[in-house]
Amino acid sequence: MARRALVTGGNRGIGRAIAAGLAERGDDVVIACRDLAEGRSVAEGMAGRAVGFDLRQPESIDRAVAEVGDVDILVNNAGVIFSEPMLPHPRHFEETMAVMVAGPYHLIRLCALAKMRNGFGRIVNVSSGWGSFAEGLAGPAAYDVAKVALNALTLVLSRELPGTIKINAMCPGWVRTRMGGSATTLSPEEGADTALWLARLPDDGPSGGFFRQRQAIDW
Repeated sequence: MARRALVTGGNRGIGRAIAAGLAERGDDVVIACRDLAEGRSVAEGMAGRAVGFDLRQPESIDRAVAEVGDVDILVNNAGVIFSEPMLPHPRHFEETMAVMVAGPYHLIRLCALAKMRNGFGRIVNVSSGWGSFAEGLAGPAAYDVAKVALNALTLVLSRELPGTIKINAMCPGWVRTRMGGSATTLSPEEGADTALWLARLPDDGPSGGFFRQRQAIDW
């Protein structure tokens, strides 16, 4: 059965690989990104569509969700990364939290009612091992904090959402993208695999978990 899937940051990297994988399975894919022209170009190659939005602006998120309509699969993939320390750069910290925590929260909030009506929902939050206390929070400071918060959001909302909606976080690994660089171990398609699995979990699948290579990992 075809589902409508909304993938943020689906115009490049892991997000593009996730969107392509969903389209190959027959889903109605909508790419959400700031560069609408680029998003449309990518979406056309998948027989999908694109919507322009800015995760830093809640009103932009509202407009995008209204334009897309009911969503069955939501993939919160869009991200930013700044290498500077947090304290001297409050604007970078605020943007990081907006894009990777507040934005996903608002998208989940706005999409959840449709998911509840349809009796099916899958939410995939693209996180990172850098957001795991068990792995030492070893990345750039603001990025680490945002991914920890995204993981916490995943767990807490799994308790609020009905059982028909599965929400999970995943770590794609070190992937060859603009953010990950070229000296990496995984292709975008390999990094997308766990997200695609979580996007089509069966009714008895997990919720509130954190996964890498389809295996649960520590927070």
